[in-house]
Amino acid sequence: MPDIRLTAGTIEYEDTGGEGPVVVLLHGLIHDATVWRKVIADLRTDHRVIAPTLPYGAHRRPLSRPPTPDLVNELIAEFLERLDLTGVTLVENDCGRAQTVAARHPERLARLALIACEAFDNYPPGLPGKMIGAACRVPGGVSLLVRVLGLRPLRRLPVGIGALTKRPVPDAVVDGWLRPLRTDPAVRRDFRHYHRHVRRGELLEAAQGLRRFDRPALVVWALEDLMMPRAHGRRLAELLPQGRLVEIEDTRTLIPEDQPELLASLLREFIADTR
Repeated sequence: MPDIRLTAGTIEYEDTGGEGPVVVLLHGLIHDATVWRKVIADLRTDHRVIAPTLPYGAHRRPLSRPPTPDLVNELIAEFLERLDLTGVTLVENDCGRAQTVAARHPERLARLALIACEAFDNYPPGLPGKMIGAACRVPGGVSLLVRVLGLRPLRRLPVGIGALTKRPVPDAVVDGWLRPLRTDPAVRRDFRHYHRHVRRGELLEAAQGLRRFDRPALVVWALEDLMMPRAHGRRLAELLPQGRLVEIEDTRTLIPEDQPELLASLLREFIADTR
């Protein structure tokens, strides 16, 4: 993977290269760019696909500045600028930072796709989100959390990966997500700092800003989501001036894991229709 040194530290990213439309894929907590591996394999034939690994716990390089959600918003905007990306289709699943980036830094974006993500007051989302927040407030809580998530027989429980997908994620992929938190105290410090600095009002502020995002926007929501309320997908699509909602069956939050082929097809159609 190439990497790039930004103001807050160095991040790794995948870049397929190529001359097609630029698609930037953002992942959620305790995941890295590999959550998009099947979508990337599909889209790379006719798009330039870029997927950074953000400092959400699965990153292998601790930041030089302790991360917060607000810092990550600025880091994403800086990443787009430093790579000189324009006409970007910004896509995010699970986390909600793309909403703030679109509201505050729309200049490099041509389109926005929000895929089953945090929104409005659902922040942190669901039981797993609240459990992570609690673990970050208790001494030794993150280490205990990672040990529990690392137990393969427990991964399908509704407080872990089981809340996010209908189908098991390969153990090798999950092990890769957990390894930095399990082995690097500095990554655990990053993770705790991020969660201790969540601003509950951030995504409500972003929602107001999205009312001014006058570019094509696609909202894809999972009908069996246990984390993200179905009504939030409709609300996001309605407040975006050019928003369109697609609801998908037989998937939970991590649509790139449960329904990657369908998601890639929806993104390809969305980009082609609005190019």
